[in-house]
Amino acid sequence: MGPTQSDWSLQRKGPADQARHEAKVREAIREHIGEVVADPAIISGGGKAIVRVPVQTLKEYRFRYDEEHQPQVGQGDGQTRVGQVLAQGRAPGDGLAGQGPGGGPGQAGQEPGQDVLEAEVSVDDLAEIVFADLALPGLQRKAGGRLVAPHLQRSSIRQTGPLSTLDKRRSLVANLRRHARAGLDGVGEWSQADLRFRAYRDRQDRRAAAAVIAMRDVSGSMGEMKKYITRSFFFWMVRFLRSCYDDVRLVFIAHHVDAREVDEDTFFQLGESGGTRVSSAYELALEVIGRRFPVEEWNIYPVHFSDGDNWGDADNRRCVELARRLLGVSQAMGYGEINDGGYQSPLMTAFAEIGDPRFIALPIHDKREVYGALQRFFHGEA
Repeated sequence: MGPTQSDWSLQRKGPADQARHEAKVREAIREHIGEVVADPAIISGGGKAIVRVPVQTLKEYRFRYDEEHQPQVGQGDGQTRVGQVLAQGRAPGDGLAGQGPGGGPGQAGQEPGQDVLEAEVSVDDLAEIVFADLALPGLQRKAGGRLVAPHLQRSSIRQTGPLSTLDKRRSLVANLRRHARAGLDGVGEWSQADLRFRAYRDRQDRRAAAAVIAMRDVSGSMGEMKKYITRSFFFWMVRFLRSCYDDVRLVFIAHHVDAREVDEDTFFQLGESGGTRVSSAYELALEVIGRRFPVEEWNIYPVHFSDGDNWGDADNRRCVELARRLLGVSQAMGYGEINDGGYQSPLMTAFAEIGDPRFIALPIHDKREVYGALQRFFHGEA
């Protein structure tokens, strides 16, 4: 006898399996989020790549009978109890590779492995997970904020006006009340006195806007890996800001010995050459802020990435002085330092003198730490 039309379990199975698969994909992304965020295909693909995430396959529950030692009947001997462990297999990967059941070398293993598939995830779907816990730190609605586009706001209710602004609910209530005072039930004959119209006026709101100053070291010491990590952080930062905020301005500054403002494409494509004078970037950032972003109107966030190699102690001290000035006009400032040796540069050591919690150090030693750096800077706390 085949399934009937009332057997809804078969029709629900597809959506249930799809939802379970999507949940497993999200779980796998969270488990490997450091590696997934730093996938080179994302940067090289301009944010349009498809990321592959390893996902362990799911199998339906079913009974399996021991074909070697037990008769295949299935009902047992009646002596089992609830919760009793009937059999326990070895977890995949236990034991030594290349050994058989007796542990002898040179024998092929007999334990089953795990079936792992690669699920394809778009960068947009990945961004939804990455951005879930991110927010600009200390964002404020400034008292002197910029005027945004005017919009209509309801100001009052009137008894005259165009029919396009008729408030049907209030008109109905007025009709019911008038007839109730006359001792009548329900809706009666309509009168001009029953009609209510909404009145609107233009309103201009002031909104606190954000300006993010992205600064990148393009000196000769920034090798391929350091350059890639810098691009990866700024790629996700720019995507996050444009996805989650309506009113944000981005300024891109590249520096070696000298600093200059560049467009977005140049910022991400510039190679490395020349020496390093970090203070040049901070001087230009202060100049840009002074000219274009009044502190009373803008939430300002300078973010700088370098490998810590600088001209010398004199410029390190100059950087500390300029960083304090940037903090004076900013909600928060981030300094990311990339090195694969685990050491702390003299520049990072100099910045330790600042002691302001709004100065956020972002040391990165491996590309998998890019996501952690994003979380530390965009923590959203005041």
